[in-house]
Amino acid sequence: MNLLGVLEGVLFVVGDEGITLEEMSRILEISKDDVKKLLLDLKEKYESEERGLRIRYLGDTFKLTTKEEHKDFYQKFLTSSKDFQGLSPAALEVLAIIAYNEPITRVEIDEMRGISSSFTLRKLVAKGLIKESGKSDLPGRPNLYKITKEFLDYFGLASRDDLPDISEFLPKDDDQNKDLFTSIYKEEINS
Repeated sequence: MNLLGVLEGVLFVVGDEGITLEEMSRILEISKDDVKKLLLDLKEKYESEERGLRIRYLGDTFKLTTKEEHKDFYQKFLTSSKDFQGLSPAALEVLAIIAYNEPITRVEIDEMRGISSSFTLRKLVAKGLIKESGKSDLPGRPNLYKITKEFLDYFGLASRDDLPDISEFLPKDDDQNKDLFTSIYKEEINS
């Protein structure tokens, strides 16, 4: 098995979250020293002018990042792409979560989706459909996100009150899930 390829894939999958040396060692089932050698080998390959990515050590995690010398092109892509046609299913899902739950943090969005939303949030902010609306009181004071006037305009809404009633989209016969939901909270209250 090509561990260098696996390592590259893992770095891609973890995205903005990054991954520690210990986690990579556990996942690849090799020593930390062997992981370091693989990282150095991969980093050397990315240093070529022909590559658009690099490996960075930020905080205590390793992550793939774009090269700073290309940032003008990336910025142009993100800011000039105001065409909202073809929003991905992930973008629509994140927009719906924010619209119905604002203000909300990225971590709360990730918990609802079960997957990282960092890239999608950046694209939606760049397109002007959502915005940062302050800081949460949660530890680390994460950013809060809300929909924008452009979101309302794009979807033909006068205000957030014009959003469809979410109950229209829920299954009609949901007694089993409802009982599970209420029983969990009854247990918490009675404890």
